[in-house]
Amino acid sequence: MSFSEFDLIRTYFSHATGNRGDVLLGIGDDCALLNPPAGRCLAISIDTLVEGRHFLPEVDPAALGHKALAVNLSDLAAMGAEPAWATLAITLPTVDEVWLRAFVDGFAQLAAAHDVQLVGGDTTRGPLSITVQVHGFVDPALALRRSGGRAGDRLFVSGTVGDAALALQRLRDNAAHGTEDACLLARLDRPTPRVALGRLLTGRANAAIDVSDGLAADLRHICEASGVAARVDLSRLPVSPAVAAACDRGDWHCALAGGDDYELLFSVGADQVDAVLAACGAAGEPVQEIGSLVDEEGIALVYPDGRVSKEIPDGFDHFRT
Repeated sequence: MSFSEFDLIRTYFSHATGNRGDVLLGIGDDCALLNPPAGRCLAISIDTLVEGRHFLPEVDPAALGHKALAVNLSDLAAMGAEPAWATLAITLPTVDEVWLRAFVDGFAQLAAAHDVQLVGGDTTRGPLSITVQVHGFVDPALALRRSGGRAGDRLFVSGTVGDAALALQRLRDNAAHGTEDACLLARLDRPTPRVALGRLLTGRANAAIDVSDGLAADLRHICEASGVAARVDLSRLPVSPAVAAACDRGDWHCALAGGDDYELLFSVGADQVDAVLAACGAAGEPVQEIGSLVDEEGIALVYPDGRVSKEIPDGFDHFRT
């Protein structure tokens, strides 16, 4: 069957997600008409995934659909925003109906989990590339920012770090096999955006960022925006057994600089720590204290043997990596 651009839109995208009451007009016109709630501001983020740069050609298309939305939802989580709408611009080399149906299913399942409606976008022909923009709502007085950290704040990170980077490393080395690698690969291909945790942290955390470029690099962003430094106890990093084994061998790259974790790194005032831990525990959100913000210079990494280093590994950067 020969598909036109508009056939693709009608067949795969027009009804891919559920309908929200605040969408006055969605897919099918020149623009979407959206009705944000009074008293809340829009949080907007956009990310592009390019084949060969952000994902391997043989990736499961359903996982790719999930990830394309997840990485954007993670940005909303870092601001404490409630997801609402998304747009999708996809460039396809050909129309592969089996691939496209799986991609849309992966995208739509995650959208349904977070009550996100796809409200527009674009389809073009060319090398495979996927751009998603998300829109969410947040109270402007409570929105989490990178710039709110203060010396004396305690540092926390959710989930585990380094799994996605280790999975990619093993794939590139053709060394991935077994149950452990399947778990690592799931962390790479189907990251969990910590939306609920981000919303829980509004009014409680002082600064936050999602860990997309590597823990050390993203911590540097908080420090620079907040005008503070940091001290990190590496023995307290939450890591899986596979990543812990690499760290024990002296290889800290995946844990500190691998990227693609999409966990939340955040700082909390000392007087709020007990309340935050109680709230996270009650909500089933795993978080681990890893250090503190300090009134010094740079970031100090305290290794398990007591060695302190200010040599910080670079994270992912499109034009330097």
